[in-house]
Amino acid sequence: MAGRRSTPRPSGALGAVRMSAGQWVACAATALAVVVSLGGYGWYQGIVGNITTTQVDTTWDRPTSVEGVMNLLIIGSDVRSGENADYGEAEGERPDTMLIASINVDNGAATLVNLPRDLVVDLPACEAVEGYEGMSPHSGMINSAMTFGGIGCQWQAVENATDVHLDHFVMMDFTGFKDMVDAIGGVEMCIPEPVDDPKAHLVLDAGLQTLDGEDSLGFVRSRYAQGDGGDLSRIDRQQEFMGAMLRQVLSSEVMTSPVTITNFLGAVTDSVTTDDELTVDTMTDLAISMREVDLQRIQFVTVPNGQHPADPNRLVMSDEAPALFEAINAGADLAGGGEDGGGESEGEAEQGPAPEDVSVEILNNAGVDGLALEVQAVLAGEGYTVTGTGNPVARFPEATTVYHAPGEEAAAEMLAGSMESAVTEEAEGLAQTLELVLAPDWAGFADGSSSAPEVSVTDDLGGITAEETESAC
Repeated sequence: MAGRRSTPRPSGALGAVRMSAGQWVACAATALAVVVSLGGYGWYQGIVGNITTTQVDTTWDRPTSVEGVMNLLIIGSDVRSGENADYGEAEGERPDTMLIASINVDNGAATLVNLPRDLVVDLPACEAVEGYEGMSPHSGMINSAMTFGGIGCQWQAVENATDVHLDHFVMMDFTGFKDMVDAIGGVEMCIPEPVDDPKAHLVLDAGLQTLDGEDSLGFVRSRYAQGDGGDLSRIDRQQEFMGAMLRQVLSSEVMTSPVTITNFLGAVTDSVTTDDELTVDTMTDLAISMREVDLQRIQFVTVPNGQHPADPNRLVMSDEAPALFEAINAGADLAGGGEDGGGESEGEAEQGPAPEDVSVEILNNAGVDGLALEVQAVLAGEGYTVTGTGNPVARFPEATTVYHAPGEEAAAEMLAGSMESAVTEEAEGLAQTLELVLAPDWAGFADGSSSAPEVSVTDDLGGITAEETESAC
């Protein structure tokens, strides 16, 4: 996994101004649409000046930032006040839902990873700050950190749970989301079945239709009257809406209309709160990287998860989650294979073993603490079955060596070929296909080979892209 370091930021608790926030779909669409839209308009500095900013103390032990990758924490809060009071009452302040928007500024790709509110993780200790009582470390729902320690505590909780360095945060409220949708003339959505959800203030007929701001807000908030009534199925609908909204924002009708863009950015900037280091210059850099965006390279996925063993109403991250976050840390291309995916042809695949057919034990003789676990994350992400890690007890080579059982030369060569420096050797009596012993000459993975897990959001994790797909209408 990525290394950790402390990154000083200006000290001080969360500022006095805290915006209430709506659904993550509004926030995420904002984050992406803003950086895309700003690229073509030189007058945006004045509009961006409307954004509310706040200072966050991020002096905890943090994951290492990754050059060329910008990770945004997009959050929405259950606080309902002011113009948002019409949407019910909720005690305290906690994100209803959250996501990490990882933007690769080198290749213009973006991956948005939703963190379900029912996800249980190990939460860190957070000191009391103005307006918040603080908390001791414990196991709890990932979105509860904000209730006890504000945005700084929530930021730390997400970093601790994912080991992903977050560069900035963005929040948005219900009213701003409605105004944003109305500013672009609504969003066209396919509604497969009629919807009547009093809790979400939503009544819709079935069929293809354009949702205005009020109906769009109800659609992304609706839970019990659609699908199975669960949060995960609602997230799926939110991702579909986000893709439709991005297509609308990026359409020529919107992008070529100064009035529409002005209204849209006005709605965005009047309704968001960010950290004080998300500057105009930073937004400019993002705008440049995203202005030629390909909708196939904007991907949405829910963090791999499963039922909590002690509570059927809660979730935990599954074994696939670390590989996803490691790939994000490495700036890996998470797009699916397809014609340009660079994968093996059918003939090539038949000539040798696949990682999925190979088991390997990883032993650390390199004198570097934690190295076997780092290599395990890479190989598991590539499909190898890792049977264990530890220190060698029988073989202590000076060069990194892949030991193989008789007849498994091809598997050993495949694994050794993915590394900068590794040799192979036959060994009798192995309990698995291969035994990888990392030696003092360890030099990492070879160029052209994954130095992070090869995870495809669409092929492996059930994610979708922002590109339009066939609908039920």
